[in-house]
Amino acid sequence: MWCWMKKFELVADFQPGGNQPEAIAKLTEGLKQNHYLQTLLGVTGSGKTFTMAHVIQNLQRPALVISPNKTLAAQLFSEFRQFFPHNAVHYFVSYYDHYRPEAYMPTTDTFLEKEAQVNEEINRFRLASTTSLLTRRDVIIIASVSCIYGLGDPSNYREQCVTVTLGETIRRRDLLSSLVALQYSRNEVGFWRGNFRARGDVVEVFPAYAEVAYRIELFGDEIDRITEIDTLTGEILGVHQEVSIFPAKHFMTDEEKFEQALLDIETEMQTQIDHFRENRKYLEAQRIESRTRYDIEMLRETGYCNGVENYSRHFTDQRSGEPPYCLIDYFPDDALIFIDESHVAIPQLGGMYVGDRSRKQTLVEYGFRLPCALDNRPLRFEEFEAKVMPVKNSAAGSPLPAPRNCRQVVCVSATPGPYELENSQQIAEQIIRPTGLIDPRVTLHPVEGQIDHLIGVINQRVEKEQRVIVTTLTKRMAEDLSEYFTEAGIRAKYLHSDIDTLERAQILKELRSGVFDVIIGINLLREGLDLPEVSLVAILDADRSGFLRSERSLIQTAGRAARNIDGEVILYADTITPAIQTTIEETERRRKVQVTYNQANNITPATIDKAIQDLIKAADQQEDTHSILAESKTSPYATSGETVSGTDSISLSEQIQALETEMHEVAQNLDFERAAVLRDEVASLKLQQLSR
Repeated sequence: MWCWMKKFELVADFQPGGNQPEAIAKLTEGLKQNHYLQTLLGVTGSGKTFTMAHVIQNLQRPALVISPNKTLAAQLFSEFRQFFPHNAVHYFVSYYDHYRPEAYMPTTDTFLEKEAQVNEEINRFRLASTTSLLTRRDVIIIASVSCIYGLGDPSNYREQCVTVTLGETIRRRDLLSSLVALQYSRNEVGFWRGNFRARGDVVEVFPAYAEVAYRIELFGDEIDRITEIDTLTGEILGVHQEVSIFPAKHFMTDEEKFEQALLDIETEMQTQIDHFRENRKYLEAQRIESRTRYDIEMLRETGYCNGVENYSRHFTDQRSGEPPYCLIDYFPDDALIFIDESHVAIPQLGGMYVGDRSRKQTLVEYGFRLPCALDNRPLRFEEFEAKVMPVKNSAAGSPLPAPRNCRQVVCVSATPGPYELENSQQIAEQIIRPTGLIDPRVTLHPVEGQIDHLIGVINQRVEKEQRVIVTTLTKRMAEDLSEYFTEAGIRAKYLHSDIDTLERAQILKELRSGVFDVIIGINLLREGLDLPEVSLVAILDADRSGFLRSERSLIQTAGRAARNIDGEVILYADTITPAIQTTIEETERRRKVQVTYNQANNITPATIDKAIQDLIKAADQQEDTHSILAESKTSPYATSGETVSGTDSISLSEQIQALETEMHEVAQNLDFERAAVLRDEVASLKLQQLSR
């Protein structure tokens, strides 16, 4: 169970190439010299993930990789899991499939209750992340920026762990009570994560963070046997001398602290009631009293209530205004922190607190929440800095080197932002790609006649069976341009935020497959997309001022053509803005370095060859489902007569079993949208089965 001494073991079929060896060595040496902040400036397609993996292996320290969104986090998780198959690589993102926070709008007197649909598989990943961090050293967590939101006290979480040992004396009743205290539910019918069941002297527990269950067999009051079992078949997978069961939820506390927390909540409630009455806010006073007393009663009777996180300060015994515990607190003091796409992630980390505070302040003022709800929040940026880096020596005007055995940060981006450039103690450049590909050419064309010119260059690319990306400034222009291209005989589609996630992924797959040749979008085509077939990126109105035409946006968008040997970027503009000038100069600088390296090493660049199915896809779920069902074999659970039209040879039981198997598989591959569709179809078939 405890794997403190296991080492990171990087597994790959290739060695570092291009600039990777120099970048790996420079970052590793900087970390050994206690630099608290460094930046990896790596161009698109240069293998930044592989570089990070080598740095982790060199230092042999637990690592947190922060990504700006779930999709990029999922891609990183998949890559790191391949690089470190023998180590603990986990995924930590918001576990809501749907989330609407509670809010109050005074102008219309409208209160919106919290709505949340928790994805149990992502919740398992989150719990597995914290469990691994408390039990072993060889851990890599890939997280979104939501990792700075409040989480339970890691010391409470660790202390609440229940450990059972072979030969130990424990009463069956005490064991069951311990599991209930860990927020596990008893269920003798269904056996799901976070449940346990007891039959005679056999207790089976399905940890909320695991994929297997544990069977604890007692002989009288003595632990006679501990086995690991498959939850579906009951097959014994292993025998253990000792097993530790961690809580099913992150917000945990012991009984003494729990009772004190309830008293503190009641005291704060009374103080707030008095405050409202003194200010003649009688409605708010009545509201906060009724809502809080209901929550206290639920906590006292069940140990949980809806919105329990709003009372987290009392359960963690923290003072008002103190930074909340978060995922970072579960890491040891010498952890490595990587911030991927830092030019996007760092502004996100800096802005999350303000929006959260504004919403909750309104809830407190109008009696929907106690002031302690304000402490259930994301970290302020300065608090984040304090957790991941040592304090800067502001008086001397320069940062101090980090003390030994402390957390250190490496920012990773093709276009580092002001924060990274101003605060990094060194920057490691990774400009030369292992593939030998050079940055795309950047050319300018006047705005007048831009569409006619664009149609001409698109037709040239189509003849070569290459793809084109066109970026606009508005959704309306993307839609109109798509229609215009279609009428001109060009196979084109638009892509923007009004298109749902599944359809977006399907459009990108169709682009790579050649179903159409041109994709038109706004800002959805920058960080993280891997489209080797794209050889041309056209940026309309490139000289307009604003975020979408900043130097970082232009360089990132241009990077979409960097995986094709014929890569080119056309900027349609009448004025050479500072952003355009910087983009051209930086691209030319990189091209010169890359060309010189290729010539010196006799490298011939080649377009990246990547399987289309590797793209995050939204394949036709119904077609996939029917193919799965068509291939399914006779099930031992099938009963005669259970068939539906269209699949007469397959029973309902077989269909349900096949769909559930596929649902778990796609969830393991982080394709949660598809898993949700399969889940809904399983529910529909089960209703059909019950109605028969």
